[in-house]
Amino acid sequence: MKKILIAATSSNTGKTTISMGIMKALKERNLRVQPFKVGPDYIDTSYHSFITKSKSRNLDEFMLSEDIIKNLFAKNSKEKDISIIEGVMGLYDGYGDDINYCTSSKMSKILKAPVILVIDGKGLSTSAAAMVLGYKNLDKEVDIKGVIINNLSSENHYTMIKSAIEKYTDVEVLGYLPKNIDFTLESRHLGLVPSGELDNLEMKFKDLANIVEEHINIDRIIELSESDQIDYIEEYRPDYSGLTLAVAYDKAFNFYYWDSIDLFEEMNIEVKYFSPLEDSKVPDCDFVYIGGGFPELFAKELGNNLSMKADFKRLYNQGVPIYAECGGLMYLGEKVKDLNGREFEMLGLLEGVSIMTKGLKRFGYSKGTAMDDNILAKRGQFVFGHEFHHSDFFTKEQCAFEMTKIKNKKVFKRWKGGITKNNILGTYLHTHFNGNVKLAINLCEIAKSNKEKRN
Repeated sequence: MKKILIAATSSNTGKTTISMGIMKALKERNLRVQPFKVGPDYIDTSYHSFITKSKSRNLDEFMLSEDIIKNLFAKNSKEKDISIIEGVMGLYDGYGDDINYCTSSKMSKILKAPVILVIDGKGLSTSAAAMVLGYKNLDKEVDIKGVIINNLSSENHYTMIKSAIEKYTDVEVLGYLPKNIDFTLESRHLGLVPSGELDNLEMKFKDLANIVEEHINIDRIIELSESDQIDYIEEYRPDYSGLTLAVAYDKAFNFYYWDSIDLFEEMNIEVKYFSPLEDSKVPDCDFVYIGGGFPELFAKELGNNLSMKADFKRLYNQGVPIYAECGGLMYLGEKVKDLNGREFEMLGLLEGVSIMTKGLKRFGYSKGTAMDDNILAKRGQFVFGHEFHHSDFFTKEQCAFEMTKIKNKKVFKRWKGGITKNNILGTYLHTHFNGNVKLAINLCEIAKSNKEKRN
């Protein structure tokens, strides 16, 4: 099994650019590439998917057990030539100060994946060896096979750093990227602009692949990627044949863990995609899933789609379950208010207004405990997930979860989160259904029961 994990010394070191360049270079060689991302990311994965033409998968230790991670990795990799795993933050950065929890280093050990470490070479010479040696020795179970140096001014600069690293660390240097390469991707408040909103991406990534092929030893990366096999074990799934799930997917809503969507399909549920921006109604379905995204950027168009709003009200009145995460929660409310004070009408299925903020309101992993039964969780059941949003939702509706943040096995923050009303649940928490299949089953059972009543 060929797999390699691209890690870095820190965020903003060039890990994503180098990962995408390697993916595209491999794809240009007609290899079947399976991309993965460590942690809760939707935007980097959209670029991975665009480049490789295979949906990128999230590997998240907070939401998934080690066995589930290995099984999802094996399932998605089994028909591919090579898997490229982009790490998160720095190699040893994770949840708290534990290098063995939610880190790229721990993920490399779970998957027995060799690691390539990306470092920023600006202003460095022999000191780069000390940096690499420190990363190598902090956890000797992490298999650092090679180094790629970013942001170098010349070939001579590269030769000097390469010589020092290989002399003092016995770690192979696989190449570099010059500084000021002609490659940029637009950003906004939640990070990079999703791939679906940009033009000329194919040419941009081909140019990046050419640069990577010129400066990085792709043949050697393929050789180093050979590692232990992980076998896929097919798991039992309940059969919900006859149910149909409608998934909102367009420029406004596109934040999903694709393994979660696969889970519903493994239960023999038909999945139909629709656009709240462009379609006139929701497809015929038994329940609806509205993921996160950027409804605030398309608020006017969403508000003006009157036929879609009317159809959602029809579904709500029929008791069809509607589950929404983050941007989806904002869409369920009455209005969205932007940073300029402008207000835009939303679906109005929940009483409440979303108000955009300049800074992050919540960021990071948290756990929700259901305070009462809702369409996703029974009273007392846990929902593990991640929040990352620049808005507040102000409402008098009933809260669904007691939310907690835990570090070093102690709760250090509590709040009420999620909004529940009849057949609706809206929450800022993004969850991975494979981490707790019972949540998906709860949702399916509500959808099945409601369908039987309607029929």
